[in-house]
Amino acid sequence: MALVRPHHRIATSTRMRVTPKAGLFSFLTQRNNKVEQRLAIKEELLERLESLNRGASASADDKAEVERLVKSLEQLNPTPQPLKAPELLSGKWRLLYTTSGSILGTKRPPALRPQGPIYQTIDVEKLKARNSETWPFFNQVSADLSPLSPNKVAVQFRTFKLLGLINITAPPSARGELAVTYLDEGLRISRGDKGNLFVLDMADRSARLD
Repeated sequence: MALVRPHHRIATSTRMRVTPKAGLFSFLTQRNNKVEQRLAIKEELLERLESLNRGASASADDKAEVERLVKSLEQLNPTPQPLKAPELLSGKWRLLYTTSGSILGTKRPPALRPQGPIYQTIDVEKLKARNSETWPFFNQVSADLSPLSPNKVAVQFRTFKLLGLINITAPPSARGELAVTYLDEGLRISRGDKGNLFVLDMADRSARLD
C-alpha cells in the first residue's frame, strides 16, 4: 500500500501538468479556426461587392446575400471596441457598399449620380469626420462625433460643401448615430440609426482632419 500511494500521486500530478497544455492547444486551435473563417467570409463578401456598383445595382437577392455575409463577419468582429483602437479606425475609408439611397443617388438619373470614389475620413482623436464625393460633383459634408459607447457615436453634421466651392451651414436637425460593427486592419462595417449599412475599406491610414 505504501508503494501504491506515491505512484498514484505522481500519475495525478502528471495529468494536472498535461491538462493545461491540452487546454491551451485547444484554445489556440479554436482561435485559428475563427480567424480562418473570418478571412474566408471577408473574401467572399468583397468578391460579392465587386459587381454591385457600391450597391446601386444590387438586386433584392444581392442585398440579402450581402446582409448574410455581413452578419457573419459581425459575429467574428476582432475589434469590439473600435473607439479605443484609433490606430485602426482613424484614416480615409473608401465606400464599397451601402444601402443608403441618398448617398448612391438612386432616385436621380444615372448621369447625375456620383461616378468616382466616395470616401469617409475619420479622426478619432479630434472626434471629426468628413464624407467626400469625387468626380463629377466633389460634394463634402463635415461632422462632429460624440461617443455614445465604445462602438457608437452621435453624428452632428456641421458644413455641407457643394461642388467643392459652396459652403452651407448644416441645420441642428442634421444629425444621426453610427455604430461600427466590424473593424480590422483594412475593412470596416458600420450601421446607421436609419437602418443603413456601410462597408468600407482603408484607402489612406495616415489621413487626418484639420
